[in-house]
Amino acid sequence: MDGIESLLNELEDLLDQSKALPFSNKVSVDKEEMYEIIAEIRQNLPKELKRCTEMLQERNKIILLAQQEAEEIKQEANERMARLIDQHEVTKAAYEKSAEIIDASKRDAREMRIGATEYADQILAMAEDSLKKMMDQFRNECAAVDQFFENSLDTLYENRQELRGIDH
Repeated sequence: MDGIESLLNELEDLLDQSKALPFSNKVSVDKEEMYEIIAEIRQNLPKELKRCTEMLQERNKIILLAQQEAEEIKQEANERMARLIDQHEVTKAAYEKSAEIIDASKRDAREMRIGATEYADQILAMAEDSLKKMMDQFRNECAAVDQFFENSLDTLYENRQELRGIDH
C-alpha cells in the first residue's frame, strides 16, 4: 500500500510543483512524468492484490490445521476408547470422556475457523477500503488532469479566436 500511496503523493507533488498559467489557477504538467507515475501505480496494484491472496491462503492453512488437529484429537479419543471397551465401568467413563473431547475439539475447531474467517474478512475489508480509496483518488486525479487539459484547450481556442478577430 505504501508504494501506491507514495506514487499518489508523487502525483500530488507534481501538480503542486507545476508552473501556474498566467491569470488562471491552471498549471502546466509534464505529461511524460504523469504517465510514468501512472504506469508505476499500475505495476504496484497487482502486488497489493497478491498480498490479499496470500492472506486468504494463510487463512485456509489455519482452518486446515484446525481441522487436522480436531481429527487427530478425535482419532486419539477413538483409540483410547477401543482400549478401554472391555472394562464396563471404565468403558462408560471412556464414552463420556470421548464425547467431551470430541465436543471440545469441535468447539475449538469451530472457534478457530470463526476466528480465522473474521481475521481474513478484516484484512480483506481493509484491503478493499484501501483499494477503493486509491481508485477514487486516482479517478479524482485523472478527472483533474482531464479538466486541466480541457480548460487549456478552451483557453488556446479562445486566444486564437481573439487573434483572428484582431487581424480581420
